[in-house]
Amino acid sequence: MTPVTLVRDHTVYSCVMGSRAFGLATDDSDTDRRGVFLAPTPLFWGFEKPPTHIEGPAEEQFSWELERFLELALRANPNVLECLHSPIVEQVDDTGRELLSLRGAFLSRRAHETFVRYATGQRRKLEADVRQHGAPRWKHAMHLLRLLGSCRDLLRTGELVIDVGADRERLLAVKRGEVPWERVESWMTRLAAEADAAATTSPLPPAPDRARVEDFLVRTRRASAR
Repeated sequence: MTPVTLVRDHTVYSCVMGSRAFGLATDDSDTDRRGVFLAPTPLFWGFEKPPTHIEGPAEEQFSWELERFLELALRANPNVLECLHSPIVEQVDDTGRELLSLRGAFLSRRAHETFVRYATGQRRKLEADVRQHGAPRWKHAMHLLRLLGSCRDLLRTGELVIDVGADRERLLAVKRGEVPWERVESWMTRLAAEADAAATTSPLPPAPDRARVEDFLVRTRRASAR
C-alpha cells in the first residue's frame, strides 16, 4: 500500500495547524495540515512495516500513523498535543472522534518538561542568530513566545488552548521585528518563570493515562484486523 493511499483512504483525523490554528494568520500565511492515519492491521504482519509518518502528498501536509502519534502524545510532544487541540478540524471519522475524546488522557505535568525543553533549544538558536546576524528570526521568536504562553496556561488551568486570543497583535508585532530583542528576551524569561511556578501547583496529573490510551490502540488494531 502506497503512502498516498494510506493518507487518502485511511486518515482518521486531520486538521489545520500553524498560524491559522494559532490565530496568527496573515494574508501570506501558509496552510499547514496535520493528520493521523490508521494503517490496516494486516500490514504489520509481514516483514516490511507501514511507515510511522508520511510527508505529503499535498504541500505543507504531514501525517502520523496512529500508534506513533499516540506514543508522541504520551510523551507530551508539543507539536502532537497541539495537533489534538486544533480549532480547525478538516476530517474526522469515528476512530478520530474517539481519539479526540482522549485528549485529556495525554495531558500531564510532563508537558512542563517537554515544552520548556523545546523552548530552551529554540531560544538558544535565536540567541545564536543574534550573535551572528544581529537579529533573531522574528517569526520563530513569535512562535516561541506563543508556545511558552500556551505551556504556562496549560499548567495553570489543566487545559491546552492554542489560539493566542488577545495576544495576537503583540505577537504579530514581534514577527514584524517591531519589538526590541531585549524586550522579547525579557518576555520569554518571564513566561518561562511563570510556567515553572505553575508546574508546582498545576491541576494536571503527574503522568498521562497510558492504560486508557493503550486500550484504545488495542481495540482499534483489533477492529482493523477483521
